[in-house]
Amino acid sequence: MPASGVTLARSYATTLEDLWDAVTNGERIPRWFAPVSGELQPGGRYQIEGNAGGEITACEAQSHYAFTWVFGEFVSWVDVGVAHEGSGHARLTLTHTAHLSEHWDTYGPGAVGVGWEMGFLGLALYLAEPNWSKPDDMAFATSPDGKAFITGSSEGWGRAAVAAGTNPETAGAAARQTTAFYTGEETEPE
Repeated sequence: MPASGVTLARSYATTLEDLWDAVTNGERIPRWFAPVSGELQPGGRYQIEGNAGGEITACEAQSHYAFTWVFGEFVSWVDVGVAHEGSGHARLTLTHTAHLSEHWDTYGPGAVGVGWEMGFLGLALYLAEPNWSKPDDMAFATSPDGKAFITGSSEGWGRAAVAAGTNPETAGAAARQTTAFYTGEETEPE
């Protein structure tokens, strides 16, 4: 079955050890992403509150981990790497791969890209200010700043889809649907 993936990467002003702990420690993950439960180790199952769950399929300490992402009837795969970038910086790279489906046709790469970009933003804010209070996801998504972030991210993923060969009209429609999904707003009929 054909699949497609989206890759995001970001450099953070922290050490490799701190970044690794922030993205793998069940006590720290809710401070920037969402509450997670389960066994956060290879072969363990996890559940993100109100979102996806799955199985951790690989883990190489302070380097790489992978897991399945089961959301409703859809199963996809996430691969995460961390690397030292020098001079007090570490890089997080995430690739989310999904089978092409009606869901992909509707939302395009923004279906997962926007959510991960919001997570990367939360991680940046948390690492910069560990006492930062993560806002409620819906409050952020419906705020003017949140809507602008989501719209910009959706449009960016639409441009990435066009660069990857998607018809511009199809990519634009998917970007609008993604924005509507994340902000809870209706889209205009095509």
